[in-house]
Amino acid sequence: MVVFLPLNFLQMIFLLSFIIFYNFGAKFGCFAQLIPEDEVKTLQIISDKLKNTYWENVSQNSCTDGGASLNQMITTTILSNVTCDCSFNSSTICHVTNIHLKGLNLSGVLPEEFGDLTHLTEIDLSRNFISGKIPKSFARIPLITLALMGNRNSGPIPDEIGQIITLQKLSVEDNQFIGAIPKTLGNLKNLQVLVLAANFFNGTLPETFANLKNLTELRLNGNAFSGKIPEFLGNLTNITTLDVQGTSMEGPIPSSLSAMTNMQILRISDLNTASLAFPNLTDMTKLKELVLRNCSIIGRVPDYIGNLMNLKLIDLSYNQLSGPVPNSLQNLKNLAYMFLTNNSFSVMCLIIILRVHHQLAASSQMYHSLSVNCGGTKKKFEGNEYEEDSTPGGSSTFFASGGENWAYSSTGTFLYNKAANFRAMEMSNPNVKGIYQTARLAPLSLKYYGLCLRQGSYTVKLHFAEIMYSNDHNFSSLGRRFFDVSIQGKVMLKDFDISAAAGGAGRAVTQKFENVFVSDSTLEIFLYWAGCGTTALPMRGVYGPLISGISVTPNFNVSSGLSAGAIAGIVLASFAIFVSFLVVLRMRGYLGGKDDENEEFQRLGTAYFSLKQIKTATNEFSIRNKIGEGGFGPVYKGVLPDGKIIAVKQLSSKSKQGNREFVNEIGMISALQHPNLVKLYGCCIEGKELLLVYEYMENNSLARSLFGKEDLKLRLDWPTRRRICLGIAKGLAYLHEESRLKIVYEKRFQQPTQACVAYCPTCSCCASTIHSTSDLTKEHL
Repeated sequence: MVVFLPLNFLQMIFLLSFIIFYNFGAKFGCFAQLIPEDEVKTLQIISDKLKNTYWENVSQNSCTDGGASLNQMITTTILSNVTCDCSFNSSTICHVTNIHLKGLNLSGVLPEEFGDLTHLTEIDLSRNFISGKIPKSFARIPLITLALMGNRNSGPIPDEIGQIITLQKLSVEDNQFIGAIPKTLGNLKNLQVLVLAANFFNGTLPETFANLKNLTELRLNGNAFSGKIPEFLGNLTNITTLDVQGTSMEGPIPSSLSAMTNMQILRISDLNTASLAFPNLTDMTKLKELVLRNCSIIGRVPDYIGNLMNLKLIDLSYNQLSGPVPNSLQNLKNLAYMFLTNNSFSVMCLIIILRVHHQLAASSQMYHSLSVNCGGTKKKFEGNEYEEDSTPGGSSTFFASGGENWAYSSTGTFLYNKAANFRAMEMSNPNVKGIYQTARLAPLSLKYYGLCLRQGSYTVKLHFAEIMYSNDHNFSSLGRRFFDVSIQGKVMLKDFDISAAAGGAGRAVTQKFENVFVSDSTLEIFLYWAGCGTTALPMRGVYGPLISGISVTPNFNVSSGLSAGAIAGIVLASFAIFVSFLVVLRMRGYLGGKDDENEEFQRLGTAYFSLKQIKTATNEFSIRNKIGEGGFGPVYKGVLPDGKIIAVKQLSSKSKQGNREFVNEIGMISALQHPNLVKLYGCCIEGKELLLVYEYMENNSLARSLFGKEDLKLRLDWPTRRRICLGIAKGLAYLHEESRLKIVYEKRFQQPTQACVAYCPTCSCCASTIHSTSDLTKEHL
């Protein structure tokens, strides 16, 4: 029998206090909450193998010391964070559940001891310098997240990873993994995110991937996968992001993709295929980003694209698309970027010609050399003066130099980093000097044009230095940049790696190409990113073409000494001058015939202006009246006594065209009447002057309106631009097909006909004119 002795007051107070404090401690963890000793030893081994100096004095109390021994946050992307669950054994035992060691440049190996942390659900070792294979022991732990992005991990993914049925996210982006993807990954039915990008995986995608029904993000880009894009991808209807850029996969684009109605980002590029039709994406109404680049797609862009109202970016460049651009694209109010480069659209070709060549006719001067400091300021280097190229650039940029002897264009937006720069600078590395301290880069394509070059053979030197990666033992040195280099349409370098060619980052390398022939006054240097390499090291948006400098020198003699050919030319020119002198005498009436010529102008229905009239109208050809400069002479604004505003083109005295030819061609021009051709009022032939008098166009040239200085540009929306293009097309169609007169064009920049000069600027002067924006139904060439 138990006998309860009576308690005095103090004993009762003590007993009640003990019960209260015991319950309080059990609830709020005031009693020791310890990590088991074997787990502490495991954490210490992991830390040692990773060469982790951020965990200090790992102990059984590391979960309850306020995180002082395991947790450090330097920035949101550079941190050491360990999370524990202390609810075990009546809240007296703690187990580590999450380990995040991000951006710390840990240089050890991937420890197999992670597999001994039996309660571990998250491992994130992104952006370090860790090497080694993925341990098979990972299969023993209930991982939900395994993120190894941006390391040196290598080898194949072990089959055992397919046993982690709890896994929801697997990211191994920007590593050095190799081999085929194991079929066992198809067992991960809870997997939502699978990022395999930028490794060296090969083979075909396993058919077991069809089981990954919960997948929302699948990124395969930048690997050497082969075979066709599988039809079973259409079964993964929860996917919102699919990236198949820069693989070795083949077309066609499977029709089953039409069932992926949750798709928001679809990127497919650089397929190995002959030609394929535009895929059916009608039901992808949530689509925000559509990239179908360099996929050999033929035919027209379907009208339904204009019904995908959430689209913000469209990239259909480098295909074989034809026909008009659909009117329905005007419906896309959220569209911020549209890239249609290198297709065969019926109207866009005119804009491309205009964009590339609109400056060429501004000067008749020809050049025989070129030096550009890409992305930098004017600089003397290796005895040459490199021109400045310091404009900021952008996602769709065309820039012509002040000297009008070179230009560049760039296209593309950087993945996941719209704020990335299009110029790079390295001023802290003493080994990087001269033009290599700066560079121009682009996310997709970068073209440099040498303009107005003399015909002949040249040596082209391209200067490179990888100044966006480091040479240290950290994740900033792990980036891999690959791009292709073509000159005059011929691929010179495939998957060019600057660091590999130079022997490391921050080192200069020059690629020299001899016997590059220029026949049409233009040299084209084309750098193109085909989707290979890393895209997130040292940060997102570091990839794509990069170049520090360009030099072009002639392989022919540019001496000013007189050759036998030159002497012969002088003799012939002297004879021509004598003949011209006789013609002038006849025009002035000294040899007769001027009255007949005036009658001839009247018969042609063209007004004849005296030189005095034109000088009065243009204020003696005042520089203030000058509104343009073409390849055949300046253009002046003038006002006739009746108030009519005219444009006077003063043909260069260097023209070799005879006066009789000039009169005949004026007759032909007068016979060409069309709403989309600038009207010719008349002409003047007096002394050595050959002058054409045109209808004045208020807004100067379309080239200036689109690509000129900011204060001269017109703000033209897409419907307006389309109407302008149609007007240009109608004018060209009239000249080529509808006119009873047959217009013949001679070789560009050699001796264009006067009809070409006056009525087909896109062929000769690359300058289209338009009326004021309030009268946009009257577009003119």
